[in-house]
Amino acid sequence: MAEVSINKPHIFQQKLVDIRRHLHQFPELSHEEFETTAFIRTTLEAADIRIVSEFHLETGLIAEVGGLHGGPILALRADIDALPIQEETGLSFASKYGGKMHACGHDFHTAALIGAALLLKEREHELAGSVRLVFQPAEEKAAGAQKVIRTGALKGVRAIYGMHNKPNLPVGTIGIRPGALMAAADGFLVELEGVGSHAAVPEASVDPVVAAAYLVTALQSIVSRNVSPLESAVVSVTRLHTGTSWNIIPEKAILDGTVRTFDAEVRTRVKQRFSEIVTGIASAYGVKASLRWLQGPPSVHNDATLAEAAGKVAKRLGFEVTTPTPSPAGEDFAFYQQDIPGFFAFMGTSGPQEWHHPAFDIDERALSVSALFFTELAVDELNRFAAEG
Repeated sequence: MAEVSINKPHIFQQKLVDIRRHLHQFPELSHEEFETTAFIRTTLEAADIRIVSEFHLETGLIAEVGGLHGGPILALRADIDALPIQEETGLSFASKYGGKMHACGHDFHTAALIGAALLLKEREHELAGSVRLVFQPAEEKAAGAQKVIRTGALKGVRAIYGMHNKPNLPVGTIGIRPGALMAAADGFLVELEGVGSHAAVPEASVDPVVAAAYLVTALQSIVSRNVSPLESAVVSVTRLHTGTSWNIIPEKAILDGTVRTFDAEVRTRVKQRFSEIVTGIASAYGVKASLRWLQGPPSVHNDATLAEAAGKVAKRLGFEVTTPTPSPAGEDFAFYQQDIPGFFAFMGTSGPQEWHHPAFDIDERALSVSALFFTELAVDELNRFAAEG
């Protein structure tokens, strides 16, 4: 293992760069991460890191380091899936798969967790417990965390830790915030059904287009009139589809979009008002309405004690610690936090573009920063849990 030792940082960094670039060239979408899983398995097994086969996942895997002396268990998590985006970075290691790209940096997350695994393996004899390494599939579909939970991989785990790259933070800066960090992300689909007619005879119709137009406008009042200025929410209608011709009043209109909230009570309130407005508009304009919610993950809500511990480790290592603005993006790491205490960080990557952009990239110097941070955090937290008993 000498070739990956942090005592030889340039060699270690290059190893992580090589891992990340391999993953970047071969991106796989949610639930399709078979080659990615095989690569992670091969890399870990080459370092004599054990794969925990009892936690079976079709894609993704669970590994473990430590436990030589018993003790508590904590988990580190990285997501491994890519996005259906055509890459436009021009990188020499750009995606070899058309229409698929690691445009959210999950290649970076995976490589950094492998790096932490390698460092923890070197220190296995001093670990006061076990570190469970969760390489999670299907984050982009908000389905992977629940798959992991169903395997029983969190049973007996004291806490779970993860991160997301943050392009607008410089390398060496870590965003640490107790409480809400990322939003609950729900989708909606509204179908309005009226009566079609010739456009020149509107009185013979029950026009769903007019109802849809008023509905889009009315929904904007939810945040402005039902959510306190000291709270936060987003209601966005992102698609409105109706009609087939300029001279036909259609029978149906379909709207969909997303709701983002940071607080569980606000989430419930916004969805209740949304439903009431849909019902009211439908009644006022004589159309039939159906509303279907696409339930996403809850908000990422960091345990205050874990966040404080992470901040101490980051500062001790000489990294800059900042309190980031909460992001309205969603993250299924939140499902873990419903079961056990969890902490999620924003890792500075000095990126040229935001998440999900076809020219998205990261500064690879952040790989070693991330691996070292999570290694030291795991060591410290195992010691704390062991002392607490």
